[in-house]
Amino acid sequence: MTYSFLLTRQWLGILGLAALFAAACVGLGNWQLERRNQAVAEIQRVQQNYDKEPIPFESARRHFEVAEPGAKWTPVSVRGHYLASDQRIVRNRPNNSAPGYEVLVPFRLVSGETIVINRGWLPIGNLKPGYPDAVPAPPEGTIDAVVRLKPAEPGLGRAAPEGQLASIELVAYTRQLAYPLMTGSYGLMASESPGPDETPLQLTPPSVQEGSNLSYALQWITFGVLAFVGFGYTARQHARMRREELEEAAPVTANTPLHPSRARRRAGSDDEEDAMLDALGL
Repeated sequence: MTYSFLLTRQWLGILGLAALFAAACVGLGNWQLERRNQAVAEIQRVQQNYDKEPIPFESARRHFEVAEPGAKWTPVSVRGHYLASDQRIVRNRPNNSAPGYEVLVPFRLVSGETIVINRGWLPIGNLKPGYPDAVPAPPEGTIDAVVRLKPAEPGLGRAAPEGQLASIELVAYTRQLAYPLMTGSYGLMASESPGPDETPLQLTPPSVQEGSNLSYALQWITFGVLAFVGFGYTARQHARMRREELEEAAPVTANTPLHPSRARRRAGSDDEEDAMLDALGL
């Protein structure tokens, strides 16, 4: 069985396409592995930080100034008062797969700095398109709160109606105010005392499920391997058919050994001829 046809332009092109497909599959597999690594790192941060004892603001000040990934979800205790007149709502924020808004309020600490607290989530309203029906006011006076650190979000490059933000981009938020905010991280509400009678809904805790990224990565890598398996199988079938065609085209002499497959076809022809002669009584 000869495979010299593999050096032809056609088969080299097929091999190149198989290699390109396999490379694309490996790239997609690596992308899924990277997403899986990010998910595992996030799960580890949640498990390490989410239920820790709150640390005082003085120990977390640098994280509010410049976000640090390892500090995400760390509880921080703060004391101060809300600046309710500068409250904003953030658009297009799902919670348990339901669309809605998140409520941001600047919080002036007793030390003089101002951070942003995300007080929770509100569903889409029915009274006015694009707005919740009502936004509960934050409590007045001095408040003791516990918040969890979350990094500020990048801008989305689109505008939002008055009183709203497209994302939790703290640099853009502070441009709307007459005083500076700490723009590295914000605080996600965990508890506040004294608490008001009505508050936004608490956001769903972060998931600690890894997801299907590892399974998807293995599937893509398998597809890449199958590209070469398919190429090899096709080449073998093509070589077999070429061999049979050459054998059929070659002249047959008394001394020429027949290939088993060709002998079977010859034997089958002789049997058919004998059957026809018997039927004619010859």
